[in-house]
Amino acid sequence: MSKSSWPELVGILATLAAAQIAHDRPDVAVEVLPTGAAVTHDYDFERVRVFIDLGGVVSKTPVIG
Repeated sequence: MSKSSWPELVGILATLAAAQIAHDRPDVAVEVLPTGAAVTHDYDFERVRVFIDLGGVVSKTPVIG
């Protein structure tokens, strides 16, 4: 089964998180966004959004969608 969420990445730098997601799921696009960014509410099986704080650290569990 393909991985669909990465709770272990909360608290690490976005660059490392994006690299891990790309390694685990090379079939998805990784979007790095600041927490609270305006986003569409559509569900996309080929997207993972990585929300980061002002320090560039993952603040929310990245998930497919």
